[in-house]
Amino acid sequence: METKYFRTKTTVSFINYHFVFCPKYRRKIFLIPHVEERFKELTREACEALRIEILAMECHKDHVHLFLKCWPSQSPAEIMKKIKGASSHALRDEFPRLSGMSSLWTRSYFVSTAGNVSSETIKWYVDTQKTRG
Repeated sequence: METKYFRTKTTVSFINYHFVFCPKYRRKIFLIPHVEERFKELTREACEALRIEILAMECHKDHVHLFLKCWPSQSPAEIMKKIKGASSHALRDEFPRLSGMSSLWTRSYFVSTAGNVSSETIKWYVDTQKTRG
């Protein structure tokens, strides 16, 4: 994977988030025909609007994995709110089997940062700042 930094006038960043989230009650919504394709389309649109790059996206029968390159001004909570909100409303409107649900997604999610340098390397770099020439 190519290291491509996001740049603004005042920042250079490399922020990748791995998200995992589930439908409410771990319902197997992605077994319903065309739900997965529509979810991915809605997620691409939401990410495009936020100027987020999708590095990987996959749905299993009852959960989603997203690997996203984000801007430093975007919090994981904000990103999840936009993606879950946009997809929940549209999917419940478009698919009769989902229309009776009061909400599609749980409020919870997993998020982890990922980059091209390990945590151990960064710790070593910080710890050795005073001893390096």
